[in-house]
Amino acid sequence: MTDRPVRIGVQIQPQHASYDKIRDAVRRAEDIGVDVAFNWDHFYPLTGDPDGLHFECWTMLAAWAEQTSRIEIGALVTCNSYRNPDLLADMARTVDNIADGRLILGIGSGWFEKDYDNYGYEFGTAGGRLDDLAEALPRIESRLAKLNPPPVRDIPVLIGGGGEKKTLRLVAQYANIWHTFADVEVLQHKLEVLRGHCDAIGRPVDEIEVSVGVGGRGRDGNPPPAPSDEGPQLHAAGARLFTIGVNGPDYDLSTVEQWIAWRDKVNG
Repeated sequence: MTDRPVRIGVQIQPQHASYDKIRDAVRRAEDIGVDVAFNWDHFYPLTGDPDGLHFECWTMLAAWAEQTSRIEIGALVTCNSYRNPDLLADMARTVDNIADGRLILGIGSGWFEKDYDNYGYEFGTAGGRLDDLAEALPRIESRLAKLNPPPVRDIPVLIGGGGEKKTLRLVAQYANIWHTFADVEVLQHKLEVLRGHCDAIGRPVDEIEVSVGVGGRGRDGNPPPAPSDEGPQLHAAGARLFTIGVNGPDYDLSTVEQWIAWRDKVNG
């Protein structure tokens, strides 16, 4: 993991903005040198007016795949509960082909109860949703291997979450990227837990890229920090993909530009 270059992601939160504003934010993100553009998989805003403007995740990713040419794209993260796993695999394969091999399949077990209640999904329990994710991941893997045409590349799987007994075990088994919002101290501890799960199945933990959302949980409404506030410490702990959340309608990328400059300095 220490040999990986630093990468910068931006989560363009699909809320409180018309789509032309979102399209422009994606264009600007690619122009300034962002490595990955993420959205999120929800049906309502997470901050501000709870019934404000909002768009669906995967149809948007298909549009981004057509719009962009360099950056990777993905959801941070797809809610496993919202789609049949085989269908999700087919959607991911399709978007990956549109993007010529630039999709990251971000996935998690889900948490936003309002989505479930209003769209008719069973919310259940956190443990039950994680069990469902554990059943879905091999189905997704199997379906991807059967599709014709196949994905352009082996689609990297990003798993978000920090649960030590279930989530990090799934990361060890299936993920190419692990995403967390942990601070430095928690990140160091979680990485030791992840290392233990990897050791148990004989997988080098260094195969997994460590991704962090900087500036809180990305849905608290607070402005993102400058890289000097968090970057060096998280980097020393093992993080290599740093993602900054930006909110509509303005999608201010000025702090993202600071993180890109820091990335270029660290990578030399």
